[in-house]
Amino acid sequence: MSSSSTIAPNQTIYIRNLNEKIKKDELKRSLYCLFSAYGKIISIVATKTPSGRGQAFIAFSDIVASTTALRGLQGFTFYGKALEIHYAKTKSDAIAKLDGTYRPAPMKKLGGNTDVTMISAAAKREREADSDSESEMSE
Repeated sequence: MSSSSTIAPNQTIYIRNLNEKIKKDELKRSLYCLFSAYGKIISIVATKTPSGRGQAFIAFSDIVASTTALRGLQGFTFYGKALEIHYAKTKSDAIAKLDGTYRPAPMKKLGGNTDVTMISAAAKREREADSDSESEMSE
């Protein structure tokens, strides 16, 4: 049984097996060009951190678009590698913000003190993802 059959269809898809040698900006632009043929894209999140390399999340305006993209591009060769596409396990922040259900991740406490570094890094990543998504969607 594939993992996409155990996860409920939703507006966000998870893509793995992306070519890690492609620069982040080029990767996001190329993903936008490829996937926008299936529907309106709300956001694209692709990171180059060690744990996030080779992966991306694309949030569509509706489930029909995400499902059509998943089915239409499963196994598609993209920069020399076959795409592996699944529904995301959780709702993306971009979708949650649109539908009013967004809740920031709880702050972690270490030894009774709030780890300000973790909060700052998380806030920075969120701002970068928001600005990346907004700038791409306006192109």
